[in-house]
Amino acid sequence: MKKIASRRRHITTVLISLVVGAFLTLSLPACSQPHAEAVPTADNPATLDEVPGTDLHRITLTERAVERLGLKTGVAASGPQGKLTVPYGAILYDSQGRTWVYTNPELRVYVRQAVSIERIAGEAALLRDGPPVGTAVVTQGAEELFGEEFDTAH
Repeated sequence: MKKIASRRRHITTVLISLVVGAFLTLSLPACSQPHAEAVPTADNPATLDEVPGTDLHRITLTERAVERLGLKTGVAASGPQGKLTVPYGAILYDSQGRTWVYTNPELRVYVRQAVSIERIAGEAALLRDGPPVGTAVVTQGAEELFGEEFDTAH
């Protein structure tokens, strides 16, 4: 009889431990604090942070990474008849034919933004929709940013 009672206590203890362990495992992520934004380093010259509410990312580079990629920027401007324009070199096409530019909202920070092209006029793309006038856009090296965002280099 003592053996049966001891075995029941052992089984009960094991079951309670499993239930408590499962509860703690499931509840801890909900209580955790959000991670601080990653900072690029020499070992990791680019960091990606999700843009909340979108499928986009903020790409932050080290100064050395910007130099190595040869990134150059231009500016979204008001062109003929008040049309929004960006340098044609800023336009990227994805595999579905959608058009994008990389904006440069802060020093060494880049964010992809959808654009709608009305037409191409020489070295300028006239847009139906895009970044506000005065926004810096990447005109050289955007392909590398796209590759970093989608990890196409690996």
